[in-house]
Order: sequence, then structure tokens, then C-alpha cells
Amino acid sequence: MRKKSILYIVVPCYNEEEVITETTEALKKKLDSLIKKNLISRKSKVMYVNDGSKDNTWEIIKSIHKKEKYFTGISLSRNMGHQNALLSGLMTSLKYADVVISMDADLQDDIDAIDAMLIKYYQGCDIVYGVRSKRKKDTLFKKGTAHLFYRLMKFMGADIIVNHADFRLASKKVLDELSNFQEVNLFLRGIFPLIGYHQDIVYYERKERKAGVSKYPLRKMINFAWNGITSFSIQPIRMILVLGILIFIISIGIIFYSFIRKLTGNTVTGWTFIVCSIWLIAGIQMASIGMIGEYIGKIYQETKRRPRYIISENLLEKKK
Repeated sequence: MRKKSILYIVVPCYNEEEVITETTEALKKKLDSLIKKNLISRKSKVMYVNDGSKDNTWEIIKSIHKKEKYFTGISLSRNMGHQNALLSGLMTSLKYADVVISMDADLQDDIDAIDAMLIKYYQGCDIVYGVRSKRKKDTLFKKGTAHLFYRLMKFMGADIIVNHADFRLASKKVLDELSNFQEVNLFLRGIFPLIGYHQDIVYYERKERKAGVSKYPLRKMINFAWNGITSFSIQPIRMILVLGILIFIISIGIIFYSFIRKLTGNTVTGWTFIVCSIWLIAGIQMASIGMIGEYIGKIYQETKRRPRYIISENLLEKKK
């Protein structure tokens, strides 16, 4: 059994001024409850990560930090994207916490599931995933695309947890290992299962957003899915290889067919067939070059070794 640990809850924020006050009240009550239950140390905190918000999110975070002892924050120099913002919070918390839980700022993640996560942590789990038990409130389109995403990721060879976003618990040991993963194109949902150690799941029902609007419109969701696939699988390039072999086999058949037509005297030019074939092959070639280019582009980004985030303000350091 592990000793009572310091918990940090990392919450990435981008333009969350409408909901962050309500989130603070809910998390304050939750920390008080966890301390009374003797599940966490009184040194535990909530760390907000301001991901280059354009509204008053950071000003509100600083105000909360001054009033509430359980709350702190860091601010990134600009909008770095959700995954990089989350990583910056995890890596900063690593200096102070024994265990870290990440969650969204909109209170859709059920904070009551934190109790069960901590119990599993004290039982020996180093990673605990918050997994949605049902998708009743999602639209048919949302359910369909989510199902397609997880099936596609599994097909591509990525070992991800179905219906899990970024609501998870990770021990200090796990975060130490995470710091060794240096890729620029981050897909944390795929990285955590790779780390290993003892892992478990807590099921919860996702709630409605308390205020504001989703920061993940369809375009961002598609980009996120595409980044996950190309960051964690070379299956698309292998599919291009298989497609190329199939086209080569078909072309051999067409050569034999044309040769037989020539021998039998049936040499009427098939204009439509030729034009369609040219356009088909050209389209496949362009798509293949584009896919290969996508991977080359990622290699280019990785070789630059640019920082994945830049922290402009850290309220923990200022307090010192």
C-alpha cells in the first residue's frame, strides 16, 4: 500500500473564462473531500495550463491562485495545442507531485471518478484510464465518427483505450518515463499504453459541458485523428505498397488482354478505357506521393527538435 500522496490535477485551458470559476468551485470541493477521506496530502493542488487563451482565462487563473491555496497555474507563450499544453502541465507537476490526474476544464469528465482512480492507484496501479461507459448524449454523427476513429486506430496498429480521452491518472514513475518520449508530433492517448506498468480502467458517464463551447470542432477532431494515425502507425505506407502490387498485377493482366486482342485482330482503340486508366493511376500516384510526403514532413519536424512548449509564467515559481 502506497503512502498518502501529493496529487496534482492538470487542467489545460483555452478560452475557458465562462466555465473556469465553476470548475474551480467543483474541484475545490473535491480536493477538500479527498483530504478528509485521507486519500491525498494537503499539499495537493490543481494546476491550470493556459494554452495561449485570447480571453481573460489567464487573469482569472492568477486571481484564483491568489485567493485559493489549492490552485496554481502556468501560462504558455502562445497557443501550443491541447496535447502540448497537457504535456507541459504533466512535466511541470512532475517536480511537485507523487501522482497526477489530467482532465478537461469543461467539467464533462466526472470528477467523482477521481476517488476510484486514487483507490486503484493505492492498490498498485500506475496508470488509470477514465473510460466513458456510454455515449447516450452524443449525436449519431459523433457516435459514428468516434467508433470509426477507434476501429481505424486499432486497425492501424495503435494500442489505444477505446472511449478514453485524456482523463487519466499517472504515477510519478510513469511521468518520469513519459519525459523520455521526445517526439514533436504528440499523441498521448497512444503513448501512455506504450509505457506499460500496472494499468486499469475506471468507467464514468460523461456530462454535458457546463458553459462555453467545445474547443474541438470537426476540423480539429479530424486533424487530431490524422496526427494520431500518422504518428503511431506506418500502416498507410504499407497499404500504398499493397495497392502498388495490386495495380502491377492488374497491369500484367491488361497487357495479356491487349496482346490477345492484337492476335485476334480486335484492335479497336478503347478511348474511354485508356482515359479512365490514366486518370485512375495518376490519382493513385498523387495520393501515394501525398501520403509519403506526410511522413517525410513529420520526419522533418522531428529532426528540428524544436521545444514542444514554452512556459512564459509559472505561478508555483513566483510563489517561491
